[in-house]
Amino acid sequence: MPTSSSAPTDLWLRGVAANPGAPADVLLRMLDPAAGGARRIVCEERCLPSEVVDALVTHPETELRRSLARNPHVTPAQRGRLVRDPHSLVRAGLAGGPHPRPRQVLALPDDVLITLLTAEDSGERVLLRVGEIVQELVFSHQMTPSFRYRMRGHEHPAVRSTATGVWGRLTAEERQALLTDPHPDVREEAEHRVRAADPAAMEADIPERGHYRGLILSSCALSGAVVAEAMADPEDRLTIARNPYTPADAVARLARDTDPRVRRRVASRADLDPALWAELAQDPDESVRTRARVQPLPRTTAACRAVDHELDVAASRDGDCLCPILEHHAEPDPDWYRACAASEDVLLRLAAASCATLPADLVARLAEDPREEVRHRLASWHPLAPAEAVLEAFVARPLQRPHLRMQSRLPRTGLARLLDHEDPEARELAAADPTLGQAPVRLLTDPDERVRRAAAGNPLFAGEAVEALLHDPATAEGAAANPGLPAARLHELLDRAGVPR
Repeated sequence: MPTSSSAPTDLWLRGVAANPGAPADVLLRMLDPAAGGARRIVCEERCLPSEVVDALVTHPETELRRSLARNPHVTPAQRGRLVRDPHSLVRAGLAGGPHPRPRQVLALPDDVLITLLTAEDSGERVLLRVGEIVQELVFSHQMTPSFRYRMRGHEHPAVRSTATGVWGRLTAEERQALLTDPHPDVREEAEHRVRAADPAAMEADIPERGHYRGLILSSCALSGAVVAEAMADPEDRLTIARNPYTPADAVARLARDTDPRVRRRVASRADLDPALWAELAQDPDESVRTRARVQPLPRTTAACRAVDHELDVAASRDGDCLCPILEHHAEPDPDWYRACAASEDVLLRLAAASCATLPADLVARLAEDPREEVRHRLASWHPLAPAEAVLEAFVARPLQRPHLRMQSRLPRTGLARLLDHEDPEARELAAADPTLGQAPVRLLTDPDERVRRAAAGNPLFAGEAVEALLHDPATAEGAAANPGLPAARLHELLDRAGVPR
């Protein structure tokens, strides 16, 4: 056996840290500073046994607790245990969400959200104040619209005021309760929503340029003077064309604008006049005609938003959907999605495939869709997508792989047909398949490091074979991550690396 000085100890540490079969006592040893950079792998890049989570929540090193707060592989409840951490950076890591941010954003538990929202500054000097941490929370999407709605009657004003963020979901009585709330902060938030529907107030607020100007022109009430000014600017016309408050006479003028982008925006409005719809359905520009015809009247705003999303994806550089999968303020009617799934128009079938609550019979239908982009969208979005569709999407859509790797629906067995695939990420997936029938020896010399590492970690290698791989620098890290290694051997590797027991 090689001497300690010649052993690839750093590679062993990284491999043991990632080993899915490593028991809690091995991973607890990995929290020692002697494990070096491999500690981050344990804390931030893998699932963890409850004993290790327990140790990290109370660990004296802030950076390790912060890594747990940002770990996308542990549950929101496990991360949420850090909500009262003494260090603001740890609490901010929790509020900011996992890193890298997964496409499927999971909400934090209600009690964790309430604790973050109701925290108070102690007066001591800290890196981040409570308000900054709450901003991190708002932008992380871990506070869902349904949570905001449930909190409309909460006893704490900081929690109650979050309901103003779903103003369109509230009844007239619920809005009035917030407008007359006993706490001034809640009233101020509610009045801000009302102000957005007041043309005179928005005219007084609108700046000459900048982000806030665009926000008002796209989503707030517009006075006649603001509309007249906007109509004189080509980019402002494009912006007000989608504003639901834009007056009908201005919409009619925009429907005949020389810029097809403006006409296309008008064609996507939910409140489109039937005569304008008929006119735009015959527009000389194909994209305008398509946008009008794909959705006959009547329409809903939520359904229009879903179709616009598909058109935006189709127009993007890569033509792939990488947007976060979130709970929305308003969803289209389930019957609309059902009609979309049976539509002859691929845009509508894509919209249906992007509905994570689509029923099982329609999932089965779209999984057999003749258009691969529909099958791939379904695989990326729906929890009931068949395993074969998920694997097909993984192979065909490289940009989706980080998201699909996180899904239990991605097959990890029966992958022999991918062993010779030209894409190394496909070979990497296949190299770890424990049902190959024989160890993937030839992949140990693959030109791609990821493939070699996955092959060496295949539990088909055992005994003397895996021992030989442990002492080859080209395969040592993968071999140390082999789940077939017994706990005693993992402890021996840590001993050799100088990690104390």
